[in-house]
Parts: sequence; structure tokens; C-alpha cells
Amino acid sequence: MRFVYRVCGPLWLSFHRLSSAGISTMASNGAHSVAYVTAPSEEVAKKLAKGIVSGKLAACVNIIPKVTSIYEWKGEISEDAEVLMMVKTRTSRVEQLVEFIRKNHPYELPEVISLPIQKGNPPYLDWISEIVPENNE
Repeated sequence: MRFVYRVCGPLWLSFHRLSSAGISTMASNGAHSVAYVTAPSEEVAKKLAKGIVSGKLAACVNIIPKVTSIYEWKGEISEDAEVLMMVKTRTSRVEQLVEFIRKNHPYELPEVISLPIQKGNPPYLDWISEIVPENNE
């Protein structure tokens, strides 16, 4: 514990003082969102992700392989191997993100589910804000 204190002591003390004073060290305003999008393959997900990031619709897209989806479609239960995309963006850009996905996704009905980020690492959320411009429409 001494080693950790020596290396991280001043940082820990600052965090402890802020927390003890009732000051939150986590951003929590919902200005950012994470959207979940499924895709049929890593190739499709990478193509979509590159378009999303280069179009400034998100700062980062994580691609998670080997997701199994079980769902009802056109009256039948289906099971498919998919990949999951986690898209980090501004909440104000979600509608544009959905439109991009609808225009560029191979599925007839692509999944796009967005949730506001209520708390997170402030420098990371600031980075998202730096990369993704505010929606001016």
C-alpha cells in the first residue's frame, strides 16, 4: 500500500478531498451517448465505422466480434452470428448517426439503439467533444 501511496498519493488525496467535499469527479450531463449497432460481419462493421468516424459522427467505434443474436423476424425465430458496434458520440449527433446507418447498412432494418452517458471519465468525454462537432442544425 505504501508503494501505491508514494506513486499515486497526491492524486488519491486530491480525489479523496474532492469526493469528501461532495464534488463529483465524474461528468454526468448526458451530452454524450453510446449507440449500439449490429452488423453481419467485421468487414461490414469496419466499413461503417470508418464512415462514421471520418464523417465526424463519432469519436470512436468499438467492434466486438462473435455476438449471437436471437430474434423474431417476419414471423420466424432466427439465430445469427453478428458483430456489435459500440459508437461513442455526442447526443446531439445521434439522429445523423441513425440516418447514416440507415443509408449505408446492408440490413433492411438495422439496429441502432442509443443511450445517454450519465457518468464518465471527464477527459474522455472532453475528447469526444473535441472530435465530434456539435450538431448545428
